[in-house]
Amino acid sequence: MLMHQLLLDGAARRPDAPCLRWTDRERALDYQGAVAAMEAAAGALAEVGVQAGDRVTIFAHNGLDYVVSMLGCWRLGAIAALVNVNFIDELDGYLGDHTPTAVVLTHDALGPVRAAAAKLPGVRALLCMDGAMEGALSLPEMMAAHLPVPPDPWDETAVAHLSYTSGTTGRPKGACLAHEPTVRACRCIAERLRLQAGDVSLGPTALSSSYQLVGNLLPALAVGASAHVMTRWSPAAGWEALEAAGANMIVGNPVLLADLLAEARHRGRPPAGLRLALTGGAPLPPQLKAAWRDELGLPIVESYGQSELGGFVALGFPELVPEGGDLRRIGPPPPDKEVRIAGPDDRALPPGEVGEVQLRGGFMAGYFGRPEATAEATAGGWLRTGDLGLIDADGHVTLHGRIAEVIDVDGVRWFPRDVEEALGAVPGVAMAALVGLPEASGRTRPVAFVTLLPEADHGPETLAAALEGRTPHDPAAMEVRILPALPMTPTGKISKARLRAMAAP
Repeated sequence: MLMHQLLLDGAARRPDAPCLRWTDRERALDYQGAVAAMEAAAGALAEVGVQAGDRVTIFAHNGLDYVVSMLGCWRLGAIAALVNVNFIDELDGYLGDHTPTAVVLTHDALGPVRAAAAKLPGVRALLCMDGAMEGALSLPEMMAAHLPVPPDPWDETAVAHLSYTSGTTGRPKGACLAHEPTVRACRCIAERLRLQAGDVSLGPTALSSSYQLVGNLLPALAVGASAHVMTRWSPAAGWEALEAAGANMIVGNPVLLADLLAEARHRGRPPAGLRLALTGGAPLPPQLKAAWRDELGLPIVESYGQSELGGFVALGFPELVPEGGDLRRIGPPPPDKEVRIAGPDDRALPPGEVGEVQLRGGFMAGYFGRPEATAEATAGGWLRTGDLGLIDADGHVTLHGRIAEVIDVDGVRWFPRDVEEALGAVPGVAMAALVGLPEASGRTRPVAFVTLLPEADHGPETLAAALEGRTPHDPAAMEVRILPALPMTPTGKISKARLRAMAAP
């Protein structure tokens, strides 16, 4: 099945049902209107020479035009290549990596996009979502012309979506997702989350991440629900958008869900109609899951996925974790995925043992233009996630962190998540991150970075002392530093690379 076939099927069943909405501009499309917009966008792209298999860079802020441009690419059999607007200083490298035929952009990015595109002879046109500008055609005017569209190639094995890895262990790579396995995964996600026609899902995080594709957009389209996108998140604006839409689900990350919890505390209640939150992109602190349960009476459903996946390795259920239950468990794999835990010899480990999480059954078609990296990541038909975790006797996955982030302290393996969650459980601590700093002596010094809530008055020594008995490690071996804020990546993860640079002498 094709990604945009979900839209076509929805339009055939309930043409007038709400489909897509942009909360910032109060712009919306029903299912038949979304199909018409997709055809118009496809006609505009075809007019400038985009064909099946070509890459179309979308470099823009979240909005309805962004989603429609993606749909137009899929309709032509082209690849929507998504680059986060926060990477504007590295735009040359991203465009040079996937060599687009056209670039769709917003007006505020025109200068850098035009400069980067000028270095690539294959770029035939720039299409601006905000109207014609010097060197860029007007996407709205071209769509209004309803230009002819070639027949749909209808190839479910074709690559449709290209998004970049976070680059935590090296230069970001373009992960290519094909239609069929991604749609299959998202239908399974919709079933696990118990989505129904008429539900409303709001996804405020960046559309340039595949997380929005598989968490917000495609699961909603799979059941005839409505997917909302948001450009500028703030706790107050997010709360009000959820309330106004009567949204059943918010698709965010832990930082955003902590924001929403604080806003709900301020207003005395969660947004009316909200049934669950879906989180991904970074580990979920157990205390945040517990706070949503105890204070809001709402479940946070944790997902674990990667750009390479087009779905999730593991996914929880839209249910409250019982008092005394394991808040660190994510959930079992969805039914379209086979997941195992492998030891150093690449053999499957028994339940409860920690090893690398590996998966088969529908993952990326490969890294764009990087056959060697693709072969290494998918050797033997298993996707190597680079994450450490375990599967318990119930089949639920629990993560311990990235293999590359494990810290060897005098011969003892420290899993950063153990320390980070122990610090996060100390009253007054807002966020925590642990990194390892190599020393001239050859040993590695663990350094914890912490941010505090306004009312907290902890010092580094009191925080270290508070860890006594909370982790299997000796807190005396660790340095604690308190910061006003932790550096974040554009996808909402704590930037441990920047923290290591800050910790270096």
